[in-house]
Amino acid sequence: MKIDLRSDTFTTPTPGMLERMFKTSVGDDVFGEDPTVNQLEHKMAAMFQKEAAVFCPSGTMTNQIAIKVHTQPQDQVICDQRSHVYNYEGGGMAFNSLVSAKLIDGDRGRINATQVSSSLNPDDQHFPVSKLVVVENTVNKGGGSYYQIEEVRRIQEVAKNNDLRMHLDGARLFNALAETGESTGEWGALFDTISICLSKGLGAPVGSVLIGSKKCITQARRVRKVLGGAMRQAGFLAAAGLYALDNHQELLVADNQRARVLGTILEAQSYVSKVHPVDTNILIFELDQLAPQHFLNKLSEHDVLALPFGGQEIRMVTHLGVDDAMLDRFEEVMKNMKL
Repeated sequence: MKIDLRSDTFTTPTPGMLERMFKTSVGDDVFGEDPTVNQLEHKMAAMFQKEAAVFCPSGTMTNQIAIKVHTQPQDQVICDQRSHVYNYEGGGMAFNSLVSAKLIDGDRGRINATQVSSSLNPDDQHFPVSKLVVVENTVNKGGGSYYQIEEVRRIQEVAKNNDLRMHLDGARLFNALAETGESTGEWGALFDTISICLSKGLGAPVGSVLIGSKKCITQARRVRKVLGGAMRQAGFLAAAGLYALDNHQELLVADNQRARVLGTILEAQSYVSKVHPVDTNILIFELDQLAPQHFLNKLSEHDVLALPFGGQEIRMVTHLGVDDAMLDRFEEVMKNMKL
């Protein structure tokens, strides 16, 4: 029994998703003629109460397009120092948009309105122009931490008062909503653009969607084209996304709970010094004295896979490819593994 906890990107299409993909209608999306892509974009725009959306290959692309649309060279993006757009997108802000980052040390990746306000640059030629705030929900490097919506409303108020744009990196937003019960419309109202990843917890094989106003998304399509992200008969992939939205959102509650079970199992191990709070489907823990790669190699011998996360930290992520029988097997491995 292989237990792959490296990421929720390791999901594979379910039989129902494959059937939906094989039976879908397709066309040339660059010409706006793929009916399934159009359906996905319309559905997601409506979910977040926005005017338009554009389907892209990845969440990195949707985030980078949003930054490009909202900024000019010499502008500055305000985000947490743990944020995905800063750490895991290949320096894309600088490469694609010629902007700098003002980094905030938030609470497990969650910034607040006071921090945003104090990060604003003065109107002075010596400083880049503060232009965009990026909020990540849930926060990958924060161990799946999620925001309280009232704090985001306070951040939006700061942004509005200072002519800043707001972008949500909502790669795993639905994992947060599974905990809070808030609506997509409530979150859509707080941001100029929203990026949603379909290929993580929702379980589609490929694709993310950028959502916003008609003006933003028209610009976004031009940027998508120059980045090489304009696909042709992409409806097969969009069909998987539609299936995931229709059938997999409710499964995220179980994913989050299984991550907590993993945390409980790990807390009982003498070689684990700390298990970080488990809010959604991401679990980060720290090893005491034990070399992380040695630990991972031992896990691999038992067909359990996880990721090193810097220093003594290890990351595990639950998803629709992890079931309760796997948790039982994981606990058995932890109890009996010889280190």
